[in-house]
Amino acid sequence: MRVTFSGLERAGIRSWQDNGDLIMAEVQILPDVHGDSIEEMALVKRIVSEFQHISHLSQNFPPEVLNQLTSGISAAALTNQFAQYFQMDIPVKQKILETTDVNERMIQIIAELEKQQKLNEIENSINDKVKEHIDESQKEYFLREKLRAIKEELGDTTNFTDDADQLRQTIENNPYPQHVKDKALEELQRYEMLPQGSGEASVERSYLDWLLKVPWYQETEDNEDLKRVRQILDEDHYGLTKVKERIMEYLAVKQMTGTLNAPILCLVGPPGVGKTSLAKSIARALDRKFVKMSLGGVKDEAEIRGHRRTYLGSMPGRVIQGMKKAGVINPVFLIDEIDKLGADYKGDPADALLEVLDPEQNAVFSDHYLEEPYDLSKVLFVCTANYLENIPAPLQDRLEIIELPSYTEVDKEHIAIEHLIPKQIAVNGLKPAQFHLRQKEILYLIRHYTRESGVRQLERCIGSLCRKTVLAILNDGKKSVTVTKKLINQWLGKEIYEYGTKESKNQVGVVTGLAYTSFGGDILQVEVNYFEGHGKLVLTGKLGDVMKESAEIAVDYVKAHARELGIDPAFFDNHDVHIHVPEGAVPKDGPSAGVTLTTALVSALTNTPVRADLAMTGEVTLRGNVLPIGGLREKSLAANRSGINRILIPKNNLRDVDEVPEEVRSQITYVPVENMSQVLREALTR
Repeated sequence: MRVTFSGLERAGIRSWQDNGDLIMAEVQILPDVHGDSIEEMALVKRIVSEFQHISHLSQNFPPEVLNQLTSGISAAALTNQFAQYFQMDIPVKQKILETTDVNERMIQIIAELEKQQKLNEIENSINDKVKEHIDESQKEYFLREKLRAIKEELGDTTNFTDDADQLRQTIENNPYPQHVKDKALEELQRYEMLPQGSGEASVERSYLDWLLKVPWYQETEDNEDLKRVRQILDEDHYGLTKVKERIMEYLAVKQMTGTLNAPILCLVGPPGVGKTSLAKSIARALDRKFVKMSLGGVKDEAEIRGHRRTYLGSMPGRVIQGMKKAGVINPVFLIDEIDKLGADYKGDPADALLEVLDPEQNAVFSDHYLEEPYDLSKVLFVCTANYLENIPAPLQDRLEIIELPSYTEVDKEHIAIEHLIPKQIAVNGLKPAQFHLRQKEILYLIRHYTRESGVRQLERCIGSLCRKTVLAILNDGKKSVTVTKKLINQWLGKEIYEYGTKESKNQVGVVTGLAYTSFGGDILQVEVNYFEGHGKLVLTGKLGDVMKESAEIAVDYVKAHARELGIDPAFFDNHDVHIHVPEGAVPKDGPSAGVTLTTALVSALTNTPVRADLAMTGEVTLRGNVLPIGGLREKSLAANRSGINRILIPKNNLRDVDEVPEEVRSQITYVPVENMSQVLREALTR
């Protein structure tokens, strides 16, 4: 049952009694007392006005009461309605109930309304102040909580949001550059709005991972003790005095200026001479992290600059990958095999490297994947190459070239004794007392089992001897092994190279030339023969375009000077000439074979032997002038290895003789020549 009570009159209790089931009271009706009618009207108007100002009060009043208040109501009813629905303390309501004077009741209600108005103003002021003090992170917290609740309702797990929270803490708690923080937070907001498990969310997550894990501020402290640096370089490498001095100068200037704003070091030399290990030594000497990037066979520009994020499976370039691996912004960064870069329709990576290796640009290196400028100015870049001519000219302009020469026999002996033998003994688990390789056996290995500019093959031979020693100790019960020549032949097989492979006797149409390859210096036999024919020139031996042109120049020179050389000019009309360079499977090219080709041609056509103890190098012009060449040091070492002690060189190359090691220079006689007449006079035995 529902009962509705309506108040009719005020009544005061005179007496009351409780009989247990019912409370009975004797009451006295208290009629309303009306005062001045004008005052009453004014008070009613004031109450209605105040009520309208306090808009939120209307929420507590039933709609029919609101209609009465707005359409007009008696003063007594107005006070009664307000007292009933207006939120007031019980003592205040009781006081209004006890007051019979209508005007007095209205005055009390107005006082309560003003009190409420004042409270509202204070509350609004407090709310404004609180709102001002709520920072962005708190607002984001509330929003994230709402987002979390929404995702829970949708059935998503909370791990996704937890992951975003961890990323946000990483961003906020680490001193990333401001532009990186802004970018990371922007991408994080995008990541949070994506459905978990979508491909786009995975791409966004990978990007954030790269952006935050690449070093932006982490840095190691350099070793400033230059004497210690030099000591470590000497420990790790024998010789290379000029190279070490240049590195010391470089580091001294860096220490003095506090910057690395200098050309990038590029170590150029044949394989096995210590380019890569020298870069590692620099890192060890400076107490820096070391990271390596090999460019052999790289053809795609994206390998350097990275892929754009729009592609599936996109990644940063190798430079940024290397920096992430290093974990600091100032590692020693080795760019290996820079001369073996390729190029195809996807772009030229050599052009992309210009920004990496140019000190004026690399402070704001742009990777297509990261999209934020990356500072490479504190990185110590070291490049390596086998062949300087294969480095593109614009790239070469950014590099400071330091040439690492081929090793002499004396150098190789020292390297074997000081570095290779101790290393291989340790690698193969031997003790120094268990393996003995004397100096004369080392020299025998160098001469008959290796023919190289570096020491890689020599190290392999020593390693093989160490392994055989381990086997002999374990199988045969030997305590130690002293390696002899006989043991070398038994363990490594017969001699691979014949030391001093020069021609044993003077021959017609056979000349020893000198070549400079990416593997160092080497000797090159040139053979010429002729037979009846129709004046054709046959070239074999896998010659490059430059050597083919040199052969044509040699033939034309001989034709032009046929009478002087004692050759019938009509000879070329009914004879074919065949020029061959042995080892036809090996490509050969270079601008220093003209003298050799011309001498061999004249020797064959005049039937005059060429001196077997002589080698030559130089390019020839149509007029017979001899042009200077490069790589005299390597060519001299190759001639010395082959037992040749007399070399014809262009006169302008006399200035390069000082670069040849003293122990080799003292065994070789250099004969400077300016033209082919001098060459033929020195080379032909007549």
